[in-house]
Amino acid sequence: MLEPENFETAVKHKVWASKKQATVAQSSAEAEYIAAAATSNQAIWLRRILEDIGDKQEEPTTIYCDNKSAIAITKNPVQHSRTKHIDIKYHSLREATTRGEIELKYCSTEEQLADIFTKALPRNKFEELRMKIRVCHKHIKGEY
Repeated sequence: MLEPENFETAVKHKVWASKKQATVAQSSAEAEYIAAAATSNQAIWLRRILEDIGDKQEEPTTIYCDNKSAIAITKNPVQHSRTKHIDIKYHSLREATTRGEIELKYCSTEEQLADIFTKALPRNKFEELRMKIRVCHKHIKGEY
C-alpha cells in the first residue's frame, strides 16, 4: 500500500461515524458484518448524493474491516450453521459488493482507525490513531 503525501491526496471523501448496534450479535464476526452492512448503506447513500451533484464515483467505495470471518461471510452466499441466523437485511452488503459499489478490504486491528471511536484504548494508541485521522488536541486552560 502506498502512503499518500498528505490526507487530502489519500481521500476524496471521508465519513466517520460510531453507533451502538441495535442487534445483539452472537460472534465478533457477526458484529463486524452488521457494522459493515450499516456502513455500506451509508456509503451507498453518499454515493447517490455525490452522483446527484455531478460527482459520480466510478470506483467502489472501500470499507476496511479487521475481521476476516466477516469478510468471508460477504464473499460466500452459502448459509452455514454459524451464519444462517443473521437477519437478511444485513446481506445488502453482499449485494453491494456483487454490484461493485462496495469493496470490503481487510485491515489489521493495529491499523484500524475506527477503533478510536469504539474501543477503550491506551493513551499512546489513542494518540497514534488521533494523529492518523488528523484530529488535533487543543490544550484547554486548567487541563493537566
